[in-house]
Amino acid sequence: MKPDLHQLARASVHRIRSRLTPELRTASEPVVTLYQAVPDQAVLDQGFEPDLLGLFEGASRLEADPHASDPPPRIILYLDNLWDLAEGDPEIFAEEVRTTYLHELGHFLGFDEDDLTLRDLD
Repeated sequence: MKPDLHQLARASVHRIRSRLTPELRTASEPVVTLYQAVPDQAVLDQGFEPDLLGLFEGASRLEADPHASDPPPRIILYLDNLWDLAEGDPEIFAEEVRTTYLHELGHFLGFDEDDLTLRDLD
């Protein structure tokens, strides 16, 4: 029986955030985390693959305009895709949530794909 992926992912993200340095935790406060089963059609229409694990949307903290009324930055985790990658193993799922969340948070912090690869967050 498949566990409650939303609950597992939320617990993993909470654990990850609690282990961030105080500076990073404060910097990441504006970022909203959303949990979806799979990417929706709008995301696929942007050219992303259906097996996408996560996505960062919004301005990075380096680009953010404090006077703009833009929606808050957000990280979307695609739980069914993460579960499939983990091959149904809850421990691997939690690790994949961790890696994906930190990867997407890295985009908010201003890191590009090369920076994230150097940090083993690819």
